[in-house]
Amino acid sequence: MTTPPHTVVIGAGPAGLTAAYELTKRSAPVQVFEADDIVGGISRTVERDGWRFDIGGHRFFTKVPQVEALWHEILPDDDFLIRPRMSRIHYRGRLFDYPLKASNALRNLGMVEAIRCVGSYLAARISPPKDQSHLAGWVTARFGARLYSHFFKTYNEKLWGVPATELSSDWAAQRIKNLSLLNAVLNSLMPRRNQTDITSLIEEFQYPKYGPGMMWERCAEHVEKRGGAVTLNTGVRTVHRADGRAVAVTVAGPTGEQRIDTDHVISSMPISELVRAMDPPAPPEVLAAAEALRYRDFLTVALVVPQEFSFPDNWIYIHAPEVKVGRIQNFGSWSPYLVQDGRTCLGLEYFLTLGDELWNSSDEDLIRLGTTELEKLGLVRPGAVESGYVVRMPKAYPFYDFAYAENVDTIRRWLERDVPNVHPVGRNGMHRYNNADHSMMTAMLTVENILDGADHDVWEINVEEEYHEEKRPGDHGTGRAAPVLPVQAPGN
Repeated sequence: MTTPPHTVVIGAGPAGLTAAYELTKRSAPVQVFEADDIVGGISRTVERDGWRFDIGGHRFFTKVPQVEALWHEILPDDDFLIRPRMSRIHYRGRLFDYPLKASNALRNLGMVEAIRCVGSYLAARISPPKDQSHLAGWVTARFGARLYSHFFKTYNEKLWGVPATELSSDWAAQRIKNLSLLNAVLNSLMPRRNQTDITSLIEEFQYPKYGPGMMWERCAEHVEKRGGAVTLNTGVRTVHRADGRAVAVTVAGPTGEQRIDTDHVISSMPISELVRAMDPPAPPEVLAAAEALRYRDFLTVALVVPQEFSFPDNWIYIHAPEVKVGRIQNFGSWSPYLVQDGRTCLGLEYFLTLGDELWNSSDEDLIRLGTTELEKLGLVRPGAVESGYVVRMPKAYPFYDFAYAENVDTIRRWLERDVPNVHPVGRNGMHRYNNADHSMMTAMLTVENILDGADHDVWEINVEEEYHEEKRPGDHGTGRAAPVLPVQAPGN
């Protein structure tokens, strides 16, 4: 029998741990290295004083049968809850239902403005914007200028920190495939439990009762029970290459540095960092492409409040320009196991850039800011906040500027040509805003490429028709919940 190849996996998020799980299922040796002190990546669940926080919000709903099966292989069925999906938009002091409901929108906008929005939509259909390469033009062409202004512009500029005209339309095209104003209105008239054709309209989803981190904590346990290794607080510093392949990695942890020989490297670390870790170095044009890739960072201010200030939404999108918060989760609406009796915890999400003023603020200042903004929005009364916690998440979202696709393609071509046994997977590994199920699928197919000599093109996942957001008869749904275009986008 042929000895299975040894694989080093960089990163213990959904993609990295899925790869390790699949490798150990087939008795292939694997070592996972995670620079952080917790598994799960952005799908972790952070625990503080008995409160559990889902970072970004993660709905478990997928169109990919292999991923659905893997979830239930990792966790038993009784560890999943079936949760109602609800989110709304806070705009001009009112809450707008999402998915769109005609009666609610008319009441909140007023008849005159609603007619103007319909007129604006019709005008965009007759004479669409000439430039649809950016998010503003792409969305306006599908929803009209007035709805773009009301429900897209402010939130997305908070999320990305730049004008919407500086964001590639690839972001919108990937996240909201096949949904337009007409589709949204038609779906508002359908029975709610039948709204699964477009992922953003699903009405319920699965959720691990102690949060998504429960899935990846259990997955890491399975990997180790089958002989794999998951090492935390240890980052990969160098990927050594020779004779057209990666031959070893150097890792750095609490006990110092160690060089580990390997046959394959599966990497879910940011692809820009992967390039910078290469020794000998990548060519100048590849290094330049890596340096040009950008990210958006993220932090959550979790505030404990009495149960009377709970709300039924999983989250509320905040379009008010007078506050910095972009979205507010109610962790009690995700799972009663995340909160404590008589109280809930509201997670205020701030989108920022590593090193800016907000990122560098003390936890105490951030808790004060979150408390002030929660009161300003009228979601709690003054003095209701009892305590708070802060969780920071660097490089949470790959940034889709106009040059990102060319830069990623430059890196990809070089890796395939010069280091073909290094396999990028997952969101940051591929610099693509994948759902969690798409990220897992890149890992599953990569393992088949390594162990079976298959020729899957993992870069086609979430591009090929079978991974599109619009569901066809016999499909199963879609994956991860992240901050997305609020009126029509799929959940993370």
